[in-house]
Amino acid sequence: MNAQVTRHIEVFGRVQGVGFRPFVHRTANALGLDGWVRNVDGHVELTAHGRPSALRDLVTEIRDQAPPLAAVHRIRVRDAPTAHRPIRGGFTVLTSLAGRDVAQREIPPDAATCEACLRELFDPADRRYRYPFVNCTDCGPRATVIEALPYDRARTTMRRFPLCASCAAEYADPGDRRFHAEPLACPACGPRLAWDALTGEEALQAAVRTVATGGIVAVKGLGGYQLVCDATDPVAVAELRRRKHRPVKPLAVMVPDLASARRLAHIGPTEQDALTSPQRPVVLLTARRRGTRSDSSCAQDRHDSGRALLPLAPEVHPGTRTAGLFLPTTGLHHLLLRELERPLVVTSGNLAEEPTATDDAEALRALGPVADGFLTHDRPIRARYDDSVVRTVRGSVQTLRRARGYAPEPLSVPVDTDVSLVGAGAQLKHTFTLAEHGRAHIGPHTGDLADAATYDAFRSTYADLTRLTAIRPRAVAHDLHPGYLSTQWARNLPAEHRLAVQHHHAHVAAVAAEHGLRGPFLGVAYDGLGLGADGTLWGGEILVADLTGYRRVGRFGRAPLPGAEAAVRHPARMALGYLDGAEPLGAPRPAPELTRLLTDRLDPHEVRTVRTLVRRDVNCPQASSAGRLFDAAASLLGLGDTVSYEGQAAIALENAAGTRRAAALPWRLTHIGKMWVYDPTPTLTALLQGLADGRGVPRLAAAFHLTVAEVTAALVERAVADGAPRTVCLGGGCFQNRRLLADVGRLLRAQGLRVLTGAAVPVSDGGISYGQAAVASALLGRQEGKR
Repeated sequence: MNAQVTRHIEVFGRVQGVGFRPFVHRTANALGLDGWVRNVDGHVELTAHGRPSALRDLVTEIRDQAPPLAAVHRIRVRDAPTAHRPIRGGFTVLTSLAGRDVAQREIPPDAATCEACLRELFDPADRRYRYPFVNCTDCGPRATVIEALPYDRARTTMRRFPLCASCAAEYADPGDRRFHAEPLACPACGPRLAWDALTGEEALQAAVRTVATGGIVAVKGLGGYQLVCDATDPVAVAELRRRKHRPVKPLAVMVPDLASARRLAHIGPTEQDALTSPQRPVVLLTARRRGTRSDSSCAQDRHDSGRALLPLAPEVHPGTRTAGLFLPTTGLHHLLLRELERPLVVTSGNLAEEPTATDDAEALRALGPVADGFLTHDRPIRARYDDSVVRTVRGSVQTLRRARGYAPEPLSVPVDTDVSLVGAGAQLKHTFTLAEHGRAHIGPHTGDLADAATYDAFRSTYADLTRLTAIRPRAVAHDLHPGYLSTQWARNLPAEHRLAVQHHHAHVAAVAAEHGLRGPFLGVAYDGLGLGADGTLWGGEILVADLTGYRRVGRFGRAPLPGAEAAVRHPARMALGYLDGAEPLGAPRPAPELTRLLTDRLDPHEVRTVRTLVRRDVNCPQASSAGRLFDAAASLLGLGDTVSYEGQAAIALENAAGTRRAAALPWRLTHIGKMWVYDPTPTLTALLQGLADGRGVPRLAAAFHLTVAEVTAALVERAVADGAPRTVCLGGGCFQNRRLLADVGRLLRAQGLRVLTGAAVPVSDGGISYGQAAVASALLGRQEGKR
């Protein structure tokens, strides 16, 4: 009855940098066990001695009661080898062990300041009062400071800051919440703020004065520099846009607390959970119109926030009611917001299309012309992580940009392979994915690889993540497009296997893989452009697919892109391409008096040039693109003939539609070979006729959205009738359009179909690398005979 046993336990998952060893230490001691725990490479191992029931309780607690930031994926229990048996007399934390077992490493993401640290930050009696770098085992920097695994202070950028006696005592005390908190710091021994020659509180106040008087400050954040200004000051916001070369793209706004966020936007339970989560993403919300709050609601906000919140400047998110809000992520952000008592624009510290600056000298060079001052500090940033962006759809969070707080936490892929691999990603919204043993690490959002600095940042991030995860890819999956820099990089990467994955197959495979699908599904891939298997550009595709292949069963009608890339930047060119050169599918083109509604407002020389290109088929690649069709519709309705960022015209079209209801416009399907094809000409003609008849632009924009949704439902219905699967995966950047996603989902569910879309993985090109990795893993797994 009193027999005691010894067990060796290994725990895999996100178990380093999350307070896991202190948790095991406390739990084992409470159960009366002897033994030890330590980090080993990327996981945790422990040996425990005691009653069998206590050991069973320990395993249960590890599995079910892990710390908030931890994620236990697998526990392995076996008899302890003689060499691992503990000395009796309690439970201890041993020195970490490196270089023995590199399987399934996980790098913990950064986590926002917890409530306990926040109380200390504003407690005058606490020794960390107003210390910007306050943190503990439940919060603070992780991925942005880790230099190597296993995760110990000596392998982070905090090794430059020896612990003072007080911090060392906390670090060594099993009863303290900073027991083995590796980024531990205080004013006596930790990083310090700097502003020119000023340090500490004086540096903070200099930054506060600059923002308060309309200036722009470059702030060194967790994963890179950020540009900060007063979000209620139209002049300051306009100047930030001018200097940053970001004329109209919405800017993220940081607010001090949830009550302040509610003053500015509509927030439901799911949005609230996302805003207050440890990840602290930017959450896209519907902005409130002025004067829509009740007196009691405003009074409650004043009670919660201390003062009434000033409204955002219209220049923050011009032309759209969608506001990107987020709560403070660090003690420094909390201090800035407490001092300034207003919402702040907090946007990436870069110029348009360049990577976020991380190095101090690099930041001074790149941001010197933008910022009126630099609030920096002496803790190096080891890895670049921009802010994550999410929104909610039908009560679930949909990730639009996977970065700080989420990356590089791994996801599963449905089919395992013994071959380690990398998905090289696309060109825009670039990410890469490392995969091994059924686990896929999506690297942080990088941006447009066409920018040389961004391409260099991608290569640097890849080198860092392969080193930290110890994944050495033997296979590489890449896009079909030979012009993508990611494809060229992949072709030069030493590898045993190279797999080309079609762009839209990768889009829908990413959705399928995230939801664990192994078998066939029906994929709807709507985006801007991707090279198709037939050499044309695709973007409005219906695919019968699984993770190893696909068959194209439907598409949008093609139209020329006059001037190729120029048509992407100038939706008016795209509109002319549809009106003058759309694929002849049987519908008559609009009458000249209707097309003049567009051409009469454009530069005549531009119109002649574009029509000549189309007529002679010069530099006019054909595309079956849903994204380009949205651009054309936006231009026809006068919502944007020229854009400064990808998706701008489509966003304007969605914003114009708002929540209005309208009957669908005419549409037509035709059958070509074994494929159903949507002819967009009747739809675009109806848009012009609606303008001529005086129908309002909002009503026509709403009608266009419903039309595309009805077309999608019809294409899917025909595919299912021909034997396609009844599970539908919606992928591609067009499904970032909330109204389109809602309408398509509603119509497909009305057919009794199962409808899936991306949640943790972006549906845009940010998810392409994960889709490539899932396809490559399935193909290689099939070769190995895995099912």
